[in-house]
Amino acid sequence: MTIKKIVGKIHLWLGLTSGLVVVLLGLTGCLLAFEAEIRNATEPFRKVEEQKKAYLLPSRLKAIADQQLQFGKALGVEYPGRNKAAVAAYYDEKRYELLFMNPYTGEVLKYKNMNRDFFRIVLDGHFYLWLPHSIGQPIAASATLVFLLMLISGLILWWPKNKAARKQRFSVQWSAKWRRKNYDLHNVLGFYITWIAIFIAVTGLVFGFEWFAKSVYWVTSGGKTMVEHKHPLSDSTQPRNSINMADHLWKQHLITVQPNESIGVYFASLRSDPVEVVVNHLPGTYYQSDYFHYDQYTGKELVATGSYAGRFKDARLADKIVRMNYDIHVGAILGISGKLLAFFASLVAASLPITGFYIWWGRKYKKTPAREITCSSIVVS
Repeated sequence: MTIKKIVGKIHLWLGLTSGLVVVLLGLTGCLLAFEAEIRNATEPFRKVEEQKKAYLLPSRLKAIADQQLQFGKALGVEYPGRNKAAVAAYYDEKRYELLFMNPYTGEVLKYKNMNRDFFRIVLDGHFYLWLPHSIGQPIAASATLVFLLMLISGLILWWPKNKAARKQRFSVQWSAKWRRKNYDLHNVLGFYITWIAIFIAVTGLVFGFEWFAKSVYWVTSGGKTMVEHKHPLSDSTQPRNSINMADHLWKQHLITVQPNESIGVYFASLRSDPVEVVVNHLPGTYYQSDYFHYDQYTGKELVATGSYAGRFKDARLADKIVRMNYDIHVGAILGISGKLLAFFASLVAASLPITGFYIWWGRKYKKTPAREITCSSIVVS
């Protein structure tokens, strides 16, 4: 048996075992690629009219939110921009709530239980297949790993034996019969999206397997071990300051924030918690964010550990790649063009198990040509 035939067998059985999960991951991935754009188009409460006056303080918006949220008190308040609603958030292992408010007046615009949000449900399917997390996550991650192996084996199978066969591997014969068109759709489209899908699969595996994330970090850092992300602790032996530290620190950072940038402040819930300020220099993505931690009693800046600590520009290459992982996964790293690439790559990826199944089915249950049937009948008679 030749190498290509062995690879073909591996490709077939990997596809048959993971196909349904890959279809689900691909279709949900299509939707997540344009989540921000769809939300902005369908959720008018995210926008407000810009006013020529200062924002309300985070403590004021938190007080308003605490009266509206059903399950707890706001953990943080984000100001996404001059013409956008402020967002107060509460979340724990089971609940996730958002309250949208006018940052100039405090008017409550919308309450959302995010556990019932459409994109939250899609995300749950993408990461956990709508199963309990301890069950669905390893299944989805394993299917992603299988898909990555299929992309590599698919390239080997696609590679033409000779120069004459090379031309047909780059185009679909639309005038051919359905079986041939299906074969071309699987091979040709599969080849074109492979170079994008590899990045989507690798970044998905970073989310899916801790060992994979640590391996990528080890390679990109030149052999260093990934440091666990930990918030620093406030010195609870210090007397509480008379000023509201969250408001004070927010004001300090606000004067440096550009009109098109986002700033969020996250309050200290426990006596040992720090106050955290996050400035996102490119809203719509996550990677270009700076994370600052302060002692809630003294306002002294504290040093956090891990990839999500400090300014993005000061982070090491490996830590920058960690921060960029989600934006690479959904294509946002390249703006709208990247999202289009991620969308079509995910759509084609979802189609590959289907077209591949039909190729296998057609070969396994191939009908005898009409001429052969006629000849056989003559011989028998």
